[in-house]
Amino acid sequence: MKRLSHWLRGLMCLGVLVLSRTAWTEEPLRIRILCYNIHHAEGVDRKLDLNRIGNLIKTVNPDVVALQEVDQNVRRTRGVNQPEVLSKITGLDVVFGKNIPLQGGHYGNVLLSRFEIQHFKNHSLPNFDQGEQRGVIEATLKLPGDRGELCFMATHLDHRRDEKERLASVTAIRKIAQTKMAQPTVLAGDLNATPDSATLMRFFETWTSANQDPRPTVPVTQPERQIDYILFRPQARWRVVEVKVLEEAVASDHRAIFAELELGPSGNK
Repeated sequence: MKRLSHWLRGLMCLGVLVLSRTAWTEEPLRIRILCYNIHHAEGVDRKLDLNRIGNLIKTVNPDVVALQEVDQNVRRTRGVNQPEVLSKITGLDVVFGKNIPLQGGHYGNVLLSRFEIQHFKNHSLPNFDQGEQRGVIEATLKLPGDRGELCFMATHLDHRRDEKERLASVTAIRKIAQTKMAQPTVLAGDLNATPDSATLMRFFETWTSANQDPRPTVPVTQPERQIDYILFRPQARWRVVEVKVLEEAVASDHRAIFAELELGPSGNK
């Protein structure tokens, strides 16, 4: 009996060791992210073409997509529900952040996701001097298997030269992200600011950019400035596999930026 007891105790210890090794050697998860200001699907050739936008999205097989300047039932874009159509074209789930009532419909940001969208909220951002109302979508996405949740935020900041509204928006987004400290978080959007701006310097206090060198996204025909970004936090959980700006230069007045990120296990915090 004593020998059997020792054998069972040894077997239990071996099981604990195997489980521990499994937890620490969990394979990182690669997540493919696209950020694209689609200019309500009107290209530089002045053609409205949602299929062109949707097919471009599919070329990089993304898991999550942040889109800006999207119309929903707006007269200028023939009353089409653009978020719904883009969801059907890409086969991804969709949420729409309505920021501005426009011509019988709404205008705002879209999040498309291959992962289950468990929860989302569209937060209004600070608005100064009667500018366009801006917003940020905050979504909780369920990652595959037992990998937990990803907080994904999608936004489009003020375009005016004065940075005061953008800086206030950085603070507002930081407060939202701080409520998700236990989750890995990605922020993607048209930030209307270059990498050396005060706005990006403020973001970089708590976020890391997927690209360390500028990747110009505008003007679309011959890009010279980066104003579209994919940011993440905490830095220790993530590794950048690839970043690129897509070559398409007709479908919108911005180029899309794509990143493949690798999310490590929570033990790497």
